[in-house]
Amino acid sequence: MALGRGSAMVALMLLLMCLLLHSEMAHAATYTVGGANGWTFNTATWPRGKRFRAGDTLVFNYSPGAHNVVAVDKASYSACKTPKGSKVYNSGSDQIKLAKGPNYFICNFVGHCESGTKIAISAV
Repeated sequence: MALGRGSAMVALMLLLMCLLLHSEMAHAATYTVGGANGWTFNTATWPRGKRFRAGDTLVFNYSPGAHNVVAVDKASYSACKTPKGSKVYNSGSDQIKLAKGPNYFICNFVGHCESGTKIAISAV
């Protein structure tokens, strides 16, 4: 009889964990960076007023020959510099899942980051 109760408790715990995982996944959202304008100049203010969660997806739409997307740290974001080993996206339709905490992205084409082709997002 004790074995039956233990098995029921394990099954209940597994069910609760699955429901929690499903609940978190159901809240993930997809955002198109820059809205209809896409990833371009003066995009730095686009995140204002939006609430991002870890697991949300950012879609960066742009002409591949005109821009790229580079995931950087805070210092590199502020300085508009690309550290060695940074992940560079260049498909023109990049989808990037947000990590919990701060997320920083720039375009490293000459002068683009300095012209506002960069975003800083904090995901809860």
